Amino acid sequence: MSLPKADLNLFVVFDAVYSERNLTRAARLLHVTQPAVSNALKRLRATFGDELFVRTPRGVEPTPAADEAAPRVREALRLLGESLTEGADFSPATSSRSFAVGMHDVDEAILVPRLMEKLGRRAPGVTVQCYEVPRRDLERELASGGLDLAVDIPLYSVPQLRRRPFSTEHYVCVVRSDHPAARTKMTLDAYLALEHLHVSSRRRGVGHVDMALEHLGRQRRIHLRMKSYVAAPKVVESTDLALTIPRSLAALYDLEILELPFAVDPLEQYLYWHRNSDQDRGNGWLREVLFDLAAAQAAQG
Repeated sequence: MSLPKADLNLFVVFDAVYSERNLTRAARLLHVTQPAVSNALKRLRATFGDELFVRTPRGVEPTPAADEAAPRVREALRLLGESLTEGADFSPATSSRSFAVGMHDVDEAILVPRLMEKLGRRAPGVTVQCYEVPRRDLERELASGGLDLAVDIPLYSVPQLRRRPFSTEHYVCVVRSDHPAARTKMTLDAYLALEHLHVSSRRRGVGHVDMALEHLGRQRRIHLRMKSYVAAPKVVESTDLALTIPRSLAALYDLEILELPFAVDPLEQYLYWHRNSDQDRGNGWLREVLFDLAAAQAAQG
C-alpha cells in the first residue's frame, strides 16, 4: 500500500493520533486544539477512503488500514526529518530529546536508577519515559514511534525489528533475613516445604519455576499471587513467604539470597528497536548506554 497524496501536516496528525490513541493527548503533543485534530482526521479519512480510527471507551483504535499505513507514514516523516537535519549530530550534553522505552517493572527497578544517574552526568537535558507495553503491541509501537526502544524476552522473528541480546538473569530464592530457612541448607525438599509468593500479570498459569518443577514431578505451594515483582519483596520482608526472582532484583533488597536446589532456565532479554531507527544517532547513543549498563550489571553479578 502506497501513501495517498496529502498535506504533510495531516501525516503529522495521523502519526500523533496513532501513537497516543487519544485525540486530546495528540492535540497536546502537537500544541494544537482538539477540534483542529478532529478536522485533520476528517480530511485524512477522505484522503484514505477509510475511517482510520474508531472511538472506544478508552480513546480511539486504528483500523487495519491505519495499521498498514502507520509504518510508511512514520518512515516518510523520518526521512523528511533527516533531510532537514542532514549532517547534524546528536550531542548528549546539549540535547533535550525525550526517549520512550518499553520495559517491565523488573527492568525499571534494576536499570532506571543507574540510567538516570548516568544521564544526569552525561546528558542532563535528555528525558526518558518508561512504559509497559503488551507484547502483542511491541512491533506497532516501535514502528509508529510510540516507543524508541524496548526490553523484552525473545520474540518471534519480525523483519521490521532489530534486536540484540541484552541480559541473562538467573533466578534465586529470597526470604527475610531471620527466616528459619536462611540457617539451613536449601534442598529441594526444603524449598518445597516453604510457602511461596508467585508473581505473574496473568490470573492463571505457571511460570519458569513451576515448569522446571513439573519436569521433576514436583509442585510448590503458592500461598500468594501478585502482579508486581517490585512490590513482592516488601511482602517477603515481613512474612514467612519465599519468593523466586532474578538475582539482580533480589540484590536490591535486604533479603537472604538462597541458591535454587534445581535448574531453572534463565530469563533472557533482548533490546529491540525498529529498523527505521538504525541511522538515528540519538537512538543509537541510548542503545549503547543501555548495553553498557546491562554489561556492568552482569559483571557485578
